[in-house]
This record gives sequence, structure tokens and C-alpha cells, in this order.
Amino acid sequence: MTEYLNVGKIVNTHGIRGEVRVISQTDFPEERYKKGAKLTLFKQGMQPLELTITNHRKHKNFDLLTFEGYPNINDVEVFRDGILKVSEHDLTDLEENEFYYYEIIGLPVFDEKGVLLGEMKEIIQTGANDVWVIGKKGKKDILLPYIESVVKNVDLDAEEIHVEIPEGLIDDEN
Repeated sequence: MTEYLNVGKIVNTHGIRGEVRVISQTDFPEERYKKGAKLTLFKQGMQPLELTITNHRKHKNFDLLTFEGYPNINDVEVFRDGILKVSEHDLTDLEENEFYYYEIIGLPVFDEKGVLLGEMKEIIQTGANDVWVIGKKGKKDILLPYIESVVKNVDLDAEEIHVEIPEGLIDDEN
């Protein structure tokens, strides 16, 4: 059975020419949303529907997409609240030290002394460097910049992440 990974959620239509607004959840929007790329729409009450992208552009915090064969707002209205996914077979091989979000979300994160800080909870894209959110049970989340001096090792085989916390970044009372 084919596994599918979330790429984004269609939150609304945009204009009258069949564009949809997507809140992106992908690590590679330029690849996922390029012309000719295929995504599968999953929505309650509908059969999964394969869509081919004809256009992509950024607008504010959204990715705007149009699909082959759906040129009008009336054609895409039904897609609202649907989830766009990519088949695991369409994933590309990554370079060394690159990984998909789904591979690291949920992994335990350890500091330079081997102390468990928490669990990798989410990744916030800021435009500069990503910010990794480390969830701590009963305490405030830790926000770490994804930069070489902080993230020391992501070991997918051992299923753990090792980081070095810059001085002053974490308040011990959190």
C-alpha cells in the first residue's frame, strides 16, 4: 500500500481563475509545486484525486496553486479544507545531512551532555534559517535555530538528534 505525506492544506480559493490558497507543510515547496508536479487531494467524502499543477506563486503567507483541468473557481470550490499529499514514490533522494520533516518530527533531542531536552515537535520556516521547536513535557517549548553551530547531528538510524545549546538560549527555570 502506498504511503502519502502531507504537503499542504487548501484553506480557500483565490480569485475566480481556479487558484487555491494552500498553507504549506512541505520542506521543498519549489519542487512540490512546480509545473507538472502531481499531488493527491484527500478530503472527507471524496475519493482521493490526483491533481497536476499548472501554476504556483507565493502570496503573503500562502502558496497559490492552479491545477490542470480546473480553470474556474467553481471547479476548485469543492477542494477547500482538503489535504494535498505526495506519494512516497515521488520523494526524491536527499543530499547528505538533508532529511524530510516527517523523518525528524517526534525524535528525541539531546544536548551536548547527552541530557534529553524533549521531542522534536515542529519546524517553523522563517525565510532565513528554520527554527526547530523542541517540546518539553510540562514546560515551555525550546526554540532552536537550525544552524550548524547548534544542530550537531541528526541520526536517523539511531532516531535521535544532538544539539549544542548556545549560552543564554535556555532559561533553566522553563
